[in-house]
Amino acid sequence: MENHKSLFTYMDHKFSDSSLNFDSSAFSDCNSDRSCDFPTTSSESRQRKLFLSCAVDNSDDLIRYLITHLESSSSSIEEQKQAAMEIRLLSKDKPEERNKIAKAGAIKPLVSLISSSDLQLQEYGVTAVLNLSICDENKEMIISSGAIKPLVNALRLGTPTTKENAACALLRLSQLEDNKIAIGRSGAIPLLVNLLENGGFRAKKDASTALYSLCSTNENKTRAVESGIMKPLVELMADFESEMVDKSAFVMNLLMSVPESKPAVVEEGGVPVLVEIVEAGTQRQKEMSVSILLQLCEESVVYRTMVAREGAVPPLVALSQSSASRGAKLKAEALIELLRQPRQQQQHFESNDNER
Repeated sequence: MENHKSLFTYMDHKFSDSSLNFDSSAFSDCNSDRSCDFPTTSSESRQRKLFLSCAVDNSDDLIRYLITHLESSSSSIEEQKQAAMEIRLLSKDKPEERNKIAKAGAIKPLVSLISSSDLQLQEYGVTAVLNLSICDENKEMIISSGAIKPLVNALRLGTPTTKENAACALLRLSQLEDNKIAIGRSGAIPLLVNLLENGGFRAKKDASTALYSLCSTNENKTRAVESGIMKPLVELMADFESEMVDKSAFVMNLLMSVPESKPAVVEEGGVPVLVEIVEAGTQRQKEMSVSILLQLCEESVVYRTMVAREGAVPPLVALSQSSASRGAKLKAEALIELLRQPRQQQQHFESNDNER
C-alpha cells in the first residue's frame, strides 16, 4: 500500500517527508458531531420530551426503540427526525454507545436517511453515520450498507453542515486503505475540491483533511489535480491569515509525486507563493515549501530558472544556516545547488562563445 511519504533522490541524498519531521498535526481531526447543542423551539423541546417519555431508561431498549422508529413505514418524517437526532446525540460523546448502536442494526436505516429529500433528516442521518464511523469496528458495516454513494450525494446537495459532516464521514471511512480507491471513484474528490475552494472555514478544514487522507494513492492524487485542486491550495497558502497554510502545504506536498501536479502548481501561480513562504513563513511552512520546490525543480531547468528569478536563493541560504532540522537544511542546500545550475550553464555557454 502507498503511504503519505514521497521519496526521491538528489545528490546521493534520499529525501522523504519524514526527513522533515512532517506529521498530520496540522490537520484538525474530524471527530464526532461538533454542532454542540441543538437549537430547538419550545414546541420541539416538548415534542422531544414526549418522544423520550415513550422510551425506557435502559440504553439497549432505548436504542431498539429508536431504530424501530427509523425503520417503521408508519413513522412520520418528524418521528424519524427525532429518532435520528437521539441516535446522533447518543453516539456523539459516548464511544461505548457507538458499537452498541451499530450492532443493534441502526446503520442501514441511517444510511437510507442520507438519501432523504428532507434536508434536515438528511443532515441528521449523515451526522449520525459520522459519529458511528469513528468506531473502527463500524467502518466495514457502514461501507457494506452502501454509504459511499449517498454520502457523496449529500456532499453535492446537502446543507453546509451536511456537506462538512459528509466530508468527515468519508475521511473516517478512508482510514481503511481498501476504501480509498472506492471513495475516489465515487466522485467525491471533485466535490471535496469544490468544498475546499468555496466552503466556510470549517468546511475548508474538513475538505483538506479528507483530501489528505484520500490522496495517499496515486490514482486519487491524479484525480485531485485534474479536479483543479491546485487553485484553492495556492490561494489558501498565499493568505497567511487563512489558518490554512500548513494544511494546504501538506496536501500540495503529497500531490507532488504525480507528474500532473508540477505544471498545475506553476499555472496557478504557485512559485511566487512558495518562495514567499520560504522567506516569511513559520519553520514548518518553510520546510514544506522547500520540499515542494525541490520536487518541482528536480527534473526541470525551466522551473529552476523560474524559481531562481523569484529570488528563492537568499531565503534558502538563510534556512540552510538556521536552526532548522537536518533534513530541512539538506533539502535547502540541494535546492540551492539546483537553482545555481542554470546560471552555471549560462556562464559556460557564454565562455565558449567568447572563445570562438
